[in-house]
Amino acid sequence: MFSFFKRKKKQETVETASEPVQTPTTETVAEPETPSVEINVNVSDVEPLTEAQQQAVDEHIEDNIVSQLVSDVMTDHEDVSEQTDETATHAPTTAEESHAVPTEEAAVLNSNDVAEALKTGDSIATVADPVDPAVPAVPEPPQAEEKLSWAARLKQGLSKSRNQMAKSLAGVFGGGKIDEDLYEELETVLITSDMGIEATEYLMNDVRKRVSLRGLKDGNELRGALKDAIYDLIKPLQEPLPIPESDQPFVIMLAGINGAGKTTSIGKLAKYFQSQGKSVLLAAGDTFRAAAREQLQEWGARNGVTVISQTTGDSAAVCFDAVEAAKARHIDIVLADTAGRLPTQLHLMEEIKKVKRVLQKSIPDAPHEIMVVLDANIGQNAVNQVVAFDDALGVTGLIVTKLDGTAKGGILAALASNRPIPVRYIGVGESIDDLRPFDARAFVDALFE
Repeated sequence: MFSFFKRKKKQETVETASEPVQTPTTETVAEPETPSVEINVNVSDVEPLTEAQQQAVDEHIEDNIVSQLVSDVMTDHEDVSEQTDETATHAPTTAEESHAVPTEEAAVLNSNDVAEALKTGDSIATVADPVDPAVPAVPEPPQAEEKLSWAARLKQGLSKSRNQMAKSLAGVFGGGKIDEDLYEELETVLITSDMGIEATEYLMNDVRKRVSLRGLKDGNELRGALKDAIYDLIKPLQEPLPIPESDQPFVIMLAGINGAGKTTSIGKLAKYFQSQGKSVLLAAGDTFRAAAREQLQEWGARNGVTVISQTTGDSAAVCFDAVEAAKARHIDIVLADTAGRLPTQLHLMEEIKKVKRVLQKSIPDAPHEIMVVLDANIGQNAVNQVVAFDDALGVTGLIVTKLDGTAKGGILAALASNRPIPVRYIGVGESIDDLRPFDARAFVDALFE
């Protein structure tokens, strides 16, 4: 009979001991990361277990982990109370103190520390500490990338061409004696650098004269003679594009083969002319290639310029409408795009002649500039393209693009020897500012240095 009451008393004791302790554990785990958690449970209010109650709990929690945790919390309630009082003592009392920067001792506990704190009862005081809303540190402003000058970007863009030529000329400028074998080796290097037969013959004769006049004896001294000879050859190609002041828009028509970079060059030219204080209008005359109109519209959106286009119709009609719109809006420059075509396709060359004739119906002397866009990576084929387009349209200027690729750098010398049409602009990168007027001295310096 006494054992019955004893067991009943033990059950009541276990229920009594477990009820008040479940509340802080549940609240603590429910919002472990709330910045301002406020725990209202005071562990010091829970009376300690008697010896008989402790014995009953020990028997009940032998295989129960949760009850073991409750027992530990109740046993160590004095330490918890002390830590709670200490935390309350150090709590901020004013609004200014609440924004103080936390020290390293008050760092947020990681997951392992939280688990250990739950076992020892420290979680009630530690997790209840409000996360200090310290004033966030002002992030350092990102350092602005240093904008390279045009000479630096030109040198960087021609690095592949320079390295290619440097490897080829390493044996020539190795310090050996200047003789016929050295001249023959230099001639081979020039031909394989896309300079062509005519330019190579001219440069070899010029270098021989310079060596004789200067009395050069060493291969190292040959570098300066070759550099000066190339500069004198391509210098006539340096002729900036003049934009005269007029009441009529200045019309520039661009032509070239597929993939040479006409549409991209138009977008970059628009940015360049805007930097010169000119107003620009674009004509989406490439009505053949898929998404050509959308590509030019994207460039227009980047530069904030108007693009004249049609969903249907031929290139000549689009260019004509663009010129008429420019006249009505008093636009300074019109850049007319055309579809890419091979010069060997005679019927396509007749179509681009039609574009030129239709533009002359709007402005008699239009287009004022006919530019052919050349891919510098195609080598000697660029010369054949210039000849074909020049015979059909009367080309007045060139744009040489993609010099930052695997181009060997000799294409300009080949153009100067065969068809010396001014090179208005060169492109050495993908950035919108990487298309600039051609400077012969800067080009040669970047190619050899």
